[in-house]
Amino acid sequence: MSSVPETPIPEHVSSWTDPTMDSVRGTETPKDPNKGYIALLGWSVNAIKAAQKFDRRYVVVAPDWAADFCEANKIPFIPWDFIRLNDRSLEIAQRLKEEGVDVAIPLFEETVEWSGAINSVLMDNPRMYGQSILFRDKALMKRRAQLGGIRVGIFEEAHEKEDVVRFMKRVNQTLLKLDGDPDDPIHVKAFDKAGCLGHRMIRTMEEIDHIPDEEYPLLMESHLDGWEFAVEAWIHDGKIKFLNISEYVTLGYSVFVPATRELESWRNAITKQIELLIKTFDIKFGLIHPEYFVTADGEMYFGEVAYRPPGFKAFELIEMAYGFNAYQASMLVFDPKSTKEEVANFFPREVVDAKGYAGCFGVYPRRRVVSKLEMPKETIEHPYFVSHELHEPTEETVPDRSAFGTHWGLVFFFGDDPITMRDLLKAQEDLDFYV
Repeated sequence: MSSVPETPIPEHVSSWTDPTMDSVRGTETPKDPNKGYIALLGWSVNAIKAAQKFDRRYVVVAPDWAADFCEANKIPFIPWDFIRLNDRSLEIAQRLKEEGVDVAIPLFEETVEWSGAINSVLMDNPRMYGQSILFRDKALMKRRAQLGGIRVGIFEEAHEKEDVVRFMKRVNQTLLKLDGDPDDPIHVKAFDKAGCLGHRMIRTMEEIDHIPDEEYPLLMESHLDGWEFAVEAWIHDGKIKFLNISEYVTLGYSVFVPATRELESWRNAITKQIELLIKTFDIKFGLIHPEYFVTADGEMYFGEVAYRPPGFKAFELIEMAYGFNAYQASMLVFDPKSTKEEVANFFPREVVDAKGYAGCFGVYPRRRVVSKLEMPKETIEHPYFVSHELHEPTEETVPDRSAFGTHWGLVFFFGDDPITMRDLLKAQEDLDFYV
């Protein structure tokens, strides 16, 4: 069984107590035994808080380091290390089945494959594991998309530097580049990492030398000039129940929801693309997070699709904008015991029911050496400013950014005008948060 402490908590554990948790306050929502029992794969405090306010039983499956926090906060917990699928992998699926769990929900990229393997056992559907591989391996994902008639750019796999050189030459030869013309850039991405991790834009042959050997094998793609955006779509019984369009201001830096009227004007076309994606990948339930490009001539190209919550706290932004909890929405559509009526009644209407526009900006230090966090007045005095998750620097020298890099924290905004939001997020790129 999962562990929920009944005996007094040791002092070294009690220091982890979070007084905001409903499980600690004694205000946790009663669980309905007629509804699904959910396993949350991975670690997200916000997902746990959402589960405590929801009427489904839940258990957290996370590495050993989460044990003390879960014990201190009376969180049902099963330890498991998501290192790689191996001969022992079936153990966690069997344990969850014995526990009575109905479905496993991935909370981050590395648990998507695990959820497919576990759900194939819980739901007696072996194809679910194969489907999860498509969501993890970007090359397989692109091929499946092509087979379904979805537009993608040119792509290939690279196992060594020479493969990247050949690919870049072929792409530019295809584009009829002449000697002396600047090369068209290409993108290289890790096969199975989330978001911008391992993502590089290669503009010159010399930049290929900067790719570390350990990043191979990788996926290579042609560059698409267009408007990039993301979608969060909750699916139940093979149908879209809520579709949010997230507008990127600058990829890797900023995003807001709902989108501007200009991007929302593409909603019907975007919906058709998501329906094609659902059909192509045979998705019956869950939350998908695909990314697309709209080119200048109005064509829509598929970038990639994830089967887990998006980065940049998009779930939190959606809750700020619409009022519903996106983690609970995922639990609802994953739960095989949810009814169509319950799902239909949960979601508001897209765009028209939004209370405003919610955005966030990922902060990267612009200086090579920093000593302290100093929030710019232009940021904190703006009426749209809500909060930030930035911390004082732990070292003075800022590490070199690898590929697109990892932000140091997020700054959140909320307001009633999308153009003001877009311009505000763009303006943050020219400010120093660490000095």
